[in-house]
Amino acid sequence: MHMRTVTFATLLLAASTALSAHAQSTMDYAQAKHRADVDEASLHALTSRAMRDAQARVLDDAIARCAAPDADTSPFVVVAELDATGKVVRTWRDGGTALATCVQAQIAGRTLPAPPRAPFLTSFELSFTP
Repeated sequence: MHMRTVTFATLLLAASTALSAHAQSTMDYAQAKHRADVDEASLHALTSRAMRDAQARVLDDAIARCAAPDADTSPFVVVAELDATGKVVRTWRDGGTALATCVQAQIAGRTLPAPPRAPFLTSFELSFTP
């Protein structure tokens, strides 16, 4: 009887984990952006500054690789999900320009500072107007 209880509990835990992963995998942009806003707001000042500095370096590199003289510079946002090491493991984008698509591709797979928890969402918001 004890073995059945342990097996049943293990199956429930596995099902719960699978459902949680599925719910996360079906997150849309709006949900991801909201979660990024909450996650970013939870950071202490020094951690937040380190994250912003790392994001600036990633964006500078992405823009240098993606920029073109005639690029559509409409504003866009890329949300990135970080794993425990800070690696970008998933992205969402609001904005359909070639520049937005290219920057999203450049952000994917990059590494930022390790977040205080994982998954951790953060956003890159770009506006090219003065």
